[in-house]
Amino acid sequence: MKSEARIEKDRDLLDQKLTELALLAKRLCPNARVEVNTVRYEDEDGRLKVFPPSGLSEAEEEALEEALTEKCIATLEETGLFILCAVFDPAI
Repeated sequence: MKSEARIEKDRDLLDQKLTELALLAKRLCPNARVEVNTVRYEDEDGRLKVFPPSGLSEAEEEALEEALTEKCIATLEETGLFILCAVFDPAI
């Protein structure tokens, strides 16, 4: 069983990585709406949903999704945290 200190350290790391992802999303697409969720589901540690503005081109949307996916993969490899990230179609 994990100690209270270890649980808090794990939570702090998750918060840090989710914050980094949210800031990256806002840096790449300042007008996007970003939602962060830490409710655990199966193997997920956290989730990031990005809703870009309607004027974003398909190429810009794909570039945003690719950059966030690369960051999620790097986070998984570095920390073992499994964070899902999705960029939703602005037309929806």
